[in-house]
Amino acid sequence: MNDIDAWVWWLVGAAALGIPLVVTAMPELGMLAVGAVAAAIAAGLGGDIVVQVLVFAVVSVALIAVVRPIATRHRSQRPQLVTGVDALKGKQAIVLERVDSAGGRIKLAGEVWSARSLDTGRAYEAGQEVDVVDIEGATAIVM
Repeated sequence: MNDIDAWVWWLVGAAALGIPLVVTAMPELGMLAVGAVAAAIAAGLGGDIVVQVLVFAVVSVALIAVVRPIATRHRSQRPQLVTGVDALKGKQAIVLERVDSAGGRIKLAGEVWSARSLDTGRAYEAGQEVDVVDIEGATAIVM
């Protein structure tokens, strides 16, 4: 045990933390692994065990305190670029065939869509502009 330098043990510890990181996808384990690599560097530069443990603790805690909230905030944000049917919500369309609660046809984003009125008592005549409020399957809900 005395024949192996301390920096090697820290790297073994970093690898041991990296394996469950990959298996469980817990980023905190990766931050601890980076702390172990920093401690290995401190050991390689000649720091004693107290310095190595302090470097490990400071780097690990700093990463968890700084990186984790940023990652959590990014994970909870909606994507800036909206695609698919979500991109059609809020767009304007032209009525091609009368649209009421039973159905009809509109031209939306250059394509012909089936549509129905959001308000069951309201009908839209050909040529009118309507706003798309939702998409249900292949039918646009308009008002």
